[in-house]
Amino acid sequence: MDEHHELDEVAVATYEFALRTGSFGDEDVAGHLGVDVRLVAEARKTLQDMRLVASAGSGRAVVALDPEIAEAELVTPLELSIAQRRREISSIHQQLRVLSAMYRARAQPVAEDVPIRVLDDFEDVRREIDLARRRCTDERITLQPGGGRSAELLDQDLLQTLEMRERGIRIRTLYQHTAHASLATRAYVRQICEAGAEVRTAEELSERLIIYDRKLAFIPKERTGKEPPGAAIVTDPTIVAYLYRSFESVWQGSQTFDIGGTAEYHHAEDLRMSVIRLMAMGLKDEVIARRLGMSTRTCRRHISGIMGEVGATSRFQAGILLAKQGLGQDDESVTVS
Repeated sequence: MDEHHELDEVAVATYEFALRTGSFGDEDVAGHLGVDVRLVAEARKTLQDMRLVASAGSGRAVVALDPEIAEAELVTPLELSIAQRRREISSIHQQLRVLSAMYRARAQPVAEDVPIRVLDDFEDVRREIDLARRRCTDERITLQPGGGRSAELLDQDLLQTLEMRERGIRIRTLYQHTAHASLATRAYVRQICEAGAEVRTAEELSERLIIYDRKLAFIPKERTGKEPPGAAIVTDPTIVAYLYRSFESVWQGSQTFDIGGTAEYHHAEDLRMSVIRLMAMGLKDEVIARRLGMSTRTCRRHISGIMGEVGATSRFQAGILLAKQGLGQDDESVTVS
């Protein structure tokens, strides 16, 4: 069977009818169930594909077959395929471990002596992350600033995250509130949370960060073009512990990622107040957008709406009005640029 079939209510009722009557035709079942004959034809096709019914002689009638025999016929090829894949995986491990030992004997001592390594090429970073993921035994934590991520990246990370969860690795990820607006991100979060991962959101996050087992941290370099940047790989215990504590501090004050269908609206008021607060601090549009994880265009749309609410004709006037109303003020002094 090349594809997985689902036994719906019509298929189950059709099989039950076949058991009771000995054989059946599509019209007989359709009349008995009170459904369209096309639904019965689809159900019969599903039952045939699953080896649960077979043609009775040369006529159009079919008879029910033993589900245990059908199960053996369907499952045995899959089990054989899985066993073959496992043998192939074992063979790959055995062959490459010999070479890996040779490579580590030459390269690893140099790397371990350096508490911070900076890799300029993103492909080198990706390979190091893949290695860290495979070696991870306890926990992976991630800071993902900005809004939603691309569907392509999420699809790739989904498989890796689910594989880690199968190994019992704890997964914790922090997004910004603006990630709720991404359908792809919400779908990804729903799937990994069903597998036991933990995902939360916060108003503002620093740069992206990944830490494996509280021992190895990846900090991206500043992006200077369209290409993905390199990264610093940190193994110094003091620095990694500091980064981990910083993550924990934000995690404790964050909110569980809401994967509901209208989740993008749940933080609308929080987002509005965040924009107001940063406006009142005198920050420019680009800075506000970066801190809240949204595009500059989206940020300016929020600012325009807020200016309309307070009756301001300029950003300067809006800042003064917001300051007078006490909106967005905190312990920091309010300035207007």
